[in-house]
Amino acid sequence: MNFDQATTRELIVTIANALIERKDELTELDRAIGDADHGVNMDRGFKAVLAGIDRISAQPLGPALKEVGRTLIMAVGGASGPLYGKLFATLGLHLENERDLTKDRVVCACEEAIKVIKALGRSDVGQKTMLDVLVPALEALRAGNGHGVLAQVRERAHAAAGETVPMLAQRGRASFLGERSRGHMDPGARSSELIVESVCRFLESRV
Repeated sequence: MNFDQATTRELIVTIANALIERKDELTELDRAIGDADHGVNMDRGFKAVLAGIDRISAQPLGPALKEVGRTLIMAVGGASGPLYGKLFATLGLHLENERDLTKDRVVCACEEAIKVIKALGRSDVGQKTMLDVLVPALEALRAGNGHGVLAQVRERAHAAAGETVPMLAQRGRASFLGERSRGHMDPGARSSELIVESVCRFLESRV
């Protein structure tokens, strides 16, 4: 798929709106096992992205995603800013010279972004974090073929977010709760699902 300036803008706006619209839901998820600020932080960060959308989307896709990452790092507090900022910045770095995206290039970029998130958060799959959605979604993308692959990716992301409910949190403030962290969806997993879903639906509408 070719990403011109208008398409890049629409994609970023779609992602931002998905997070902003779910501010209250993310806040309530984080209230159960965290600081109750995840929704507020995502709202603040992606509103800052929208405030700079003209400047951001004037660039090719890769540099635009890098700028989204920088904006999130500057605007968002707590762990969310660095983690999501580095996610977008790393994707942008590895798609910097891409206009016509292929599945292989996206898979490669996602692999590199996940490596960065694992190192930054000192976390891995199974510890009740955003990785519990991002890694299964990437696996679905890598394994899928044909026109149905995007639906498979978003469906896997949705299921994976639900799978964090019984998990024991082992990273972040939720880990302080021990067994009491079970029975709640991880807010970072849910926000990651929202990003994956919004990207997939955006692309589905254009293929």
